[in-house]
Amino acid sequence: MLKNTFCHVPGIGARSEHTLWSSGIRSWDNLTDTAHTPLSPKKIRDLAERIRQSTLHLRNNNPGYFSRLLPSHHIWRLFPEFRHSTAYLDIETTGLFGRGARITTIALYDGRSISWYVRGRNLKDFKRDIRKYKVIVTFNGRGFDIPFIEGELGIRMNHTHIDLKYVLRSLGYTGGLKRCEKMLGLERGELDGLDGFFAVLLWNDFKKNRNPKALETLLAYNIQDTVNLETLMVIAYNMKLMETPFAKSHELPMPLVPENPFRPDTETIRRIISETSCFFSA
Repeated sequence: MLKNTFCHVPGIGARSEHTLWSSGIRSWDNLTDTAHTPLSPKKIRDLAERIRQSTLHLRNNNPGYFSRLLPSHHIWRLFPEFRHSTAYLDIETTGLFGRGARITTIALYDGRSISWYVRGRNLKDFKRDIRKYKVIVTFNGRGFDIPFIEGELGIRMNHTHIDLKYVLRSLGYTGGLKRCEKMLGLERGELDGLDGFFAVLLWNDFKKNRNPKALETLLAYNIQDTVNLETLMVIAYNMKLMETPFAKSHELPMPLVPENPFRPDTETIRRIISETSCFFSA
């Protein structure tokens, strides 16, 4: 979709872009066929120069060029071209923002391999590993995950960022990650019903009771959140394509969901629910 995009060019808005598509200029590759284009010769020359620059930046694997120029609600368009440089990430914490809140685990998935980081073990390794990627995909990462990571690990996340919370909201899917998943038909199996608050309880159980099963369950939950982001990204991308003339030609196949390296421990889940029944019965 990126090579069919012209709205990153100054002076080309949604209406002008649709005019270009309607006149037969549907991609950067056929920009020379401007006979039926209502743009002025100067605009055509400017457009051609911008597309030349765009081609170079795409060839050089530079998504930042496009994310700076694209309207924020169109950043989803660059996903397929930079998918090989994309990482999906999600964090768990000791609580919401505030004094004393800390990251407990981070899960990272790049469509091929899964990595996980645990407080007190290898959390700082995330700073090195995230440098491998140019694009990150999150759900509400703009307001939660990224500020937490930057504040605690002391790094700047200058990646091109696709926050699915806002992409899905533009498609009519509102609420948290789990609600959006359910609305779109994603199942979570043994992890169904667990949420961010329960993730805090799992960490507390791991630290207080030295229960390794609690940590394994927490990592299973964190990783499931993360790998599901790829599926949601593809669903959202295909749905956004419906707003363009390229829905059939550019549709992406659904990704295979990788096997989670951790399994939730049902006994630990039941015990924590029993011990905190006052919270879950409210």
